[in-house]
Amino acid sequence: MNKEQRTKNKEQITKSKWKIHLFSFVLCYLFFVPFTAHAASVVATVNGTPITDMDITARTKLMAMQGQTPTDNRKQALTSIIDDNIKLAYADSLKLNPTDDDVAKQIADMKQHGFNPAGMDSATSAMMRSAIRANIAWQMVIGRTIMPTITVTPDDINAEMADLARDKGLPVELTLIRLVGIPENVAKMLSAPKSCDDAESIAKNLGGSPQRMDVKEYELSADVRAQLAGLPLLTWSKRGSDDSVFLICSKKKTAEYGKLDSLVKQSATFKRAAFVADQQLKQLRRKAVIIINDDRYKSAIN
Repeated sequence: MNKEQRTKNKEQITKSKWKIHLFSFVLCYLFFVPFTAHAASVVATVNGTPITDMDITARTKLMAMQGQTPTDNRKQALTSIIDDNIKLAYADSLKLNPTDDDVAKQIADMKQHGFNPAGMDSATSAMMRSAIRANIAWQMVIGRTIMPTITVTPDDINAEMADLARDKGLPVELTLIRLVGIPENVAKMLSAPKSCDDAESIAKNLGGSPQRMDVKEYELSADVRAQLAGLPLLTWSKRGSDDSVFLICSKKKTAEYGKLDSLVKQSATFKRAAFVADQQLKQLRRKAVIIINDDRYKSAIN
């Protein structure tokens, strides 16, 4: 065998080995890729970012840890992940990017308020951090771009104060007139008094036995607070479920009142800002390129 023939044989052997390696690679690829695709199938994409079935599972686990177990939890999980992606992208366009320290501080605060992430698997832990990052980013958007544009009216503040009075009771001392067991026809005959003494006289003239009392609003029961919420001074309330009628003679702030007026204004401002932010998120969602690949999730985004 001459040198030229030996060289040709060597090249043929090398080509054969290369073909064997290529065949082995293709064979592994054909077996391996379908498995991984099934294990982490792409359910949807948001502006090109994939959301896998594993992501949705991790989000449902996180929701369960937070006490959220709706019947359509997987659809809600997908919706939440999509919104998180949209929030983060929009915040990033405004150069508002939460840091890892911001996320860590939020997790520490959650732990102080009873949230226990112990035993959480890595996928759920990553999903938790992503959700927290998106929430912080969106709060930054609200605080820096929406809150400064919000102006609340006295009606907004009064409505917020009425909600607080109904739900919790305000730190104010009330002087009340209470009528018990009042028939509906008698309640309709109660005229507007000029003073607390006048209210007592009107009730007595109709055969009632008015009770005058001084009480802190937050000490009243929920049903009484509901009757009194938003009720102007020297105005008879509607009849309650126990046929009682109330009238507020006066209100006086207690020592606990503090800066409640300022806090209520802030709350009213934030609620209006949150409403504006929700409308903005809906607009961003409509502009986003959202592709749902799995028919089971078609209704996740309206």
